[in-house]
Amino acid sequence: MGLMTTEARKPFISDRLVRKFRLGSGLIIFIFVIMHLANHSLGLISLSVADHAQRLFLVVWRNPIGTVLLYGALIVHILLVLRMLYRRRTLVMPAGEAFQIVTGLLVPLLLIDHIIATRIVHEIYGAQDNYRTIVRSLWVTSPLNGLRQSIVLLLVWVHGCIGIHFWLRYRSWYMAIAPVMLSFAITLPVLALLGFAAMGKTVAHEVAQEDERGYRGGYYSDVRSFRESGSTPGVKASSALWPYRVGFYGAFSASIIGLFAFRAHRRLRERQHQVAIRYGGGEVVHAPRGFTVLEASRLGGIPHYSVCGGKGQCSTCRVQIIEGLDKLPPPDALERKTLDRIGATPDVRLACQLRPTSDVSVLPLLTPMAESTIPVYSQAASPGREREIVVFFCDLRHFTSLTESRLPFDIVFLLNRYFAIVGRIVEENGGRMDKFIGDGAMALFGLRTTPEEANRQALKATAEIVREIDRLSTELADDLAAPLEIAIGLHTGLAVVGSMGYGSVKNVTAIGDTVNVASRLESVAKEFNRTLVFSEPVAQLSGVDIAGIESREIAVRGRGEPLRVYIVSKEESRRFA
Repeated sequence: MGLMTTEARKPFISDRLVRKFRLGSGLIIFIFVIMHLANHSLGLISLSVADHAQRLFLVVWRNPIGTVLLYGALIVHILLVLRMLYRRRTLVMPAGEAFQIVTGLLVPLLLIDHIIATRIVHEIYGAQDNYRTIVRSLWVTSPLNGLRQSIVLLLVWVHGCIGIHFWLRYRSWYMAIAPVMLSFAITLPVLALLGFAAMGKTVAHEVAQEDERGYRGGYYSDVRSFRESGSTPGVKASSALWPYRVGFYGAFSASIIGLFAFRAHRRLRERQHQVAIRYGGGEVVHAPRGFTVLEASRLGGIPHYSVCGGKGQCSTCRVQIIEGLDKLPPPDALERKTLDRIGATPDVRLACQLRPTSDVSVLPLLTPMAESTIPVYSQAASPGREREIVVFFCDLRHFTSLTESRLPFDIVFLLNRYFAIVGRIVEENGGRMDKFIGDGAMALFGLRTTPEEANRQALKATAEIVREIDRLSTELADDLAAPLEIAIGLHTGLAVVGSMGYGSVKNVTAIGDTVNVASRLESVAKEFNRTLVFSEPVAQLSGVDIAGIESREIAVRGRGEPLRVYIVSKEESRRFA
C-alpha cells in the first residue's frame, strides 16, 4: 500500500514551480555564458582589453552574491535534469530533446577541470587567473585542453540556445525577432573563438620571445612560485588539487549511478503493485499504480487519441468507466474544468489525468485511426498549439449566376485569377493561406507576429484584395454578366493551430470557435450585401478608425452572448489600406 499512496500523493513541488526553477537557473547560466563569450570576443582587439574586461566580469561573478547565483543555478539545473530523468516512465524521446539532455549532462562533466584550474586554484592559492595565464595554459602548454574547452564552449552555447528556443517558440512575438536572435547565436561564439585564437597567437609569440632570452617557463615546482607568477600550476600544486577532482567527479558519477539505481528500484516496486486496466476490446494492461490510463494504453501498445499531448487541455483521450467508478480518485481542478466544458457525465474521465488506484474497466470514446499508432514521442505525433490568431474568410458573391453560362475551363481560369490575387496579397501582408474551397478561401494571420499587428495586416490585406478584385472585374467586364463582388469575414481569438489531415495530405490549419465565428461573419457580409464584416475584437486590437462604420450585434451559434460586428461597404474598406 505504501507505493499506492506515494504515487498518488500530490508532489511536494508542483511541476509549474519546477519549470520556473529550471527556467530561472538556466537563464542565470546563460547570462554568465553570454558575458564570458563577449569577454573572449574582446581578444580580437587585444589581450590587454580582454584582461581589463575580465576584471569587470569577475566583479559580477566572484562576489558572494554572484557566486551563490552562478553555482547555485548550476547545481539546481543539474538536479532538475536528474529529477526529470527519474520521473520519465520511458527514456525514448525525440532526437532534439535527447540532445538537450545529453549536452546538459556533459557540460558539467567537461567543465570540472576548468572550474578547478580557475576558481578553485584562485580561492586556495590566490592565483590570478587572467587571460594571459589561462590562454598560455590552454594554447601553449596543453593545446588538447584548449580544444576541449572550445568544444565545451560550443556545447554550452548550443544547449542554452535550444533551451531559449523551446521557451519562446510559442510566443506570438518570437518569430518576428527570431532571425535577429539566430544571427546573434551564430555570431557571438564565432567571435569568441576567433578572440581566443587571437590571444593564443599573442601569448605564443610572447613565450617564443621569452625562450629566446633564455627564460624557460613551463611547470613550477612549488606552490610559492606558482602564486607569485600567476601562471599554470606546477607538479606539487597539481597533485594538491586531486582531492577536488575526485570529489567533483565522484559526486557527478554518484548522481548518475544513483539516478539509474532509483529508476531500477522504482521499477521493481511497481511490478509488485499494479492495477489491471481492461479495455472495451478485451485487452488488459497491467500498469504500475500511479500510471495514467493514457500511459497504460501506451505501455500496452493500444492506440489512444491525445491531441494535446496528455496535458488535459483537450478531451480527445476521454474514456467511459465501465467498472470501478466508485473506487477512482476524484478529478482534479484541471480535469474537472475540461470535463465541465464538454458537459461530460460522471462516468466519463480524461485518460491523461486519471490515475487508477485499483482495477478498472474503460472504453475509449474516440476510436483512433491507424495513424494514431504513431509512437507518442515521434515528431509526427506532435500536438497542435492554442494561439491567438486572426481568421480570414473570403467568398465570391453570386458565383453560381456568374458561371452558369460559362465553359468549365473558363470557370477554372476565373477562379485561378481570383485565387492568385487573394493568395498573393495575403502572403505579402504576413498571412498564410490555409485552404481554397470552391470559390471560397481561408487564411490565417498572426502565426509569426503579435495579435495587434496581425489584425492590422488582415484589414490591410482585405482592402488590397477588394481593390484588386475591382481591377480584375474591369479587365474581364466584357466576359462577365455582372461585376465581381466578394464577401469577407474577419474574427480574432484563440484557436488550435497544428498539422492536420491524413497520410501525405496534411496541412497546417486552425480549428476552434474563432474559425467558426469568422466563417459566420463572411455569411453575414453576404446577408447584408456588404464587402466586409469584422468583429469588435478585431477593431480593438487593430486600433483602426471605426467612426461612421455601421455596427450591429448578431447572434452566433454556440455563443451565449451576441457579438458586436462592424459592417463595411466597398468604399469604406479603402480606409484600411
